[in-house]
Amino acid sequence: MTTPTIVGHHDALFRLSLSGDWDDFLKGSEDGQVDLQRAREANVSASFFACWPESTDDGDEAYPSAIEVEDAVTSTRAMVEILLDLESASEGSLQIVRSLDGLRECLSGDCHGAVLHFEGAEALGENLEYLDSWYEQGLRSLGIVWSRPNAFGHGVPFLFPSTPDTGPGLTSRGLELVKACNSLGIMLDVSHLNEAGFWDLEALTDAPIVATHSNAHALCPASRNLTDDQLRAIAESGGLVGINFSCSDLRSDGEEDPDTSMGLVLEQFDYVAGLIGVDHVALGTDLDGA
Repeated sequence: MTTPTIVGHHDALFRLSLSGDWDDFLKGSEDGQVDLQRAREANVSASFFACWPESTDDGDEAYPSAIEVEDAVTSTRAMVEILLDLESASEGSLQIVRSLDGLRECLSGDCHGAVLHFEGAEALGENLEYLDSWYEQGLRSLGIVWSRPNAFGHGVPFLFPSTPDTGPGLTSRGLELVKACNSLGIMLDVSHLNEAGFWDLEALTDAPIVATHSNAHALCPASRNLTDDQLRAIAESGGLVGINFSCSDLRSDGEEDPDTSMGLVLEQFDYVAGLIGVDHVALGTDLDGA
């Protein structure tokens, strides 16, 4: 019997929103890195489908500009509708996971479980006016920020070398968002959150902390990666760190080199497992993303 695998983060919905060829996701395709056929072949029984609204203005390369709520809602809605269409057209092969029982069903059967994740909370509205609606549609995992500022906090910019200590922490709205997600049972992802925001969340949350796609700063000193103290805090909360396959977050020189050795992924697994225990290490990947 093989152990089912869960992938903690991929950006297939964003890729499909650009191509419009979402039917290929169900049948298999050479495009992109993620589809249902390859998931079956790799024994991946569930994955986190991220909705990432693209910045309307490039801003600074290291620190993208904020995105307007209306633009985020429109972009996110388009990606959620793709996932709903995929679920409907899959004839039971793909199911949006809304509960632990639903996830267990997928892990023990032939259905691929799709956990709906928002990468940045802009689409919730600055006063959380859309949160309940998104929850009803399946939102179960949330990154408070991507690597840009919003009403809730400050995303960590793309800097190398740099610590993740790059600015202020969560805003008062961000603190309210943490409480609201705890109440609803929405998992909070710290992968793009700066260090001050991380510690604000850690002090407030009553749920395990998860980094769906982050690596150890000790091996790759990129601002996006987690310090040893952050890694320990995640483990102490009962949480998980999903190792990120992004080349620039693996390499000690921070280069985006596609010839990067898979051995660096294994080094990240070894390091994080050695520091906080194997029970707190997961597969993040960031396929179809970085």
